[in-house]
Amino acid sequence: MKKLVSILLFLAMMLSIVPGLAEAPAYDGSEVAITFYNTMGSNLTPVLEAYIAEFEAMYPNIHVEYTSVGSYDDVRDQISTEITVGGQPNIAYCYPDHVALYNLAKAVRPLDAFIESDAEITRADGSTEIMGLTAEQKADFIEGYYNEGLQFGDGKMYTMPFSKSTEVLYYNKTFFEENGLAVPTTWDEMEELCAKIVEIDPNSIPLGYDSEGNWFITMTEQMGTPYTSATEPHFLFNTPENREFVKRFREWFQEGYVTTQKLYGAYTSGLFTSKEQTKSYMSIGSSAGATYQRPAKGEDGNYPFEVGIATIPQANPDNRKVISQGPSVCIFKKANVQEEYASWLFVKYLTTDVNFQAEFSMASGYVPVIKSVTNNEVYADFIAKADGGDYVSALSAKVCLEQEDAYYTSPAFNGSSTARDEVGGLMPKCFNIPDGSDVDAEIEKAFEDAIKNCEYSL
Repeated sequence: MKKLVSILLFLAMMLSIVPGLAEAPAYDGSEVAITFYNTMGSNLTPVLEAYIAEFEAMYPNIHVEYTSVGSYDDVRDQISTEITVGGQPNIAYCYPDHVALYNLAKAVRPLDAFIESDAEITRADGSTEIMGLTAEQKADFIEGYYNEGLQFGDGKMYTMPFSKSTEVLYYNKTFFEENGLAVPTTWDEMEELCAKIVEIDPNSIPLGYDSEGNWFITMTEQMGTPYTSATEPHFLFNTPENREFVKRFREWFQEGYVTTQKLYGAYTSGLFTSKEQTKSYMSIGSSAGATYQRPAKGEDGNYPFEVGIATIPQANPDNRKVISQGPSVCIFKKANVQEEYASWLFVKYLTTDVNFQAEFSMASGYVPVIKSVTNNEVYADFIAKADGGDYVSALSAKVCLEQEDAYYTSPAFNGSSTARDEVGGLMPKCFNIPDGSDVDAEIEKAFEDAIKNCEYSL
């Protein structure tokens, strides 16, 4: 990784010769081919292909080619290699830490000039649009999703949200109703609820949490404690308050209230949907994975229980925070700026078109990034059918749309991915500290080691 970083820093100097953008960028109708790297499977490519055809009909001289490149990390690794020889695509799925890595070579084009351009573009049918975003289009984006593109420390916009997910609380609604249990809205209520569930079913592990990293980072957001900064010093998470909440959740683990993906050895949705004696009655996981949190139908054709979905518990109800996840897209610098202009028009089209956002959401399980998608009749009907059975994905999307004011993103910089990995590892490491040890000292050492590992990665 350090060798790659050195190469990318060298390339930053080389890419400084790439032309800049006009003050008001405008596609001039040139014939260009643009490439789009993504991770879409066979269920999503038909949707993409249909809208590529529509876009190319509007702009016949822009030819869009797409490639599905495995996982998000596969996209990152392939592009990091291709940048070294100038072979990067025009557009790619990305996460913020990927963009921070690409930006070591200054390979990503800031989008501000595109967004603000008022240049008029003429389509094949003679109709026109401005190159940039209108005030209405900007306001249509869910704010937390849109602002992710600004989390790079220099105030510039580097990404546009494409499709998003978050974490939600899945719960066994049937079990809750049978036992008169209320859905927890705070972590204090969660602790009390877990104790009750263990009384009702001593063999259970009441709560499964899939992502230890998300749990840690979300707690810092909810509590308003430090995690990381896009500017130095980057790694700020070793604080008494953060060590204290990790200690608290270690006690939950020791009491048998909670497990996580690393501790369980698999996604905790498997524990939530289990037919075995040991099961959970709550699971915190991705909103895009709702169908995996639904049990299989029995021989009678019915689900063993109904799934309920709610916002995750909060440390402070007046400071609601849930993580924003899912792919954004970035545009790479090219010697031919018309490729960049064409790329922006395609990105703008996919991220602002109500019909694409609706169809893609229903096919993928991800959440649309614009509010006006609820005006799409097909999508509105989809959401109206939301339930804890056949339409559990619709129920998940409905919850996500209802908590749009709570989304947060973390600062992005070279090393932010390591920080996520390290705090994710802290949780199970500290949870496994045995009773009888100096728990406070062991937790503090674990935090110190995590900070050292983060700093060494740079």
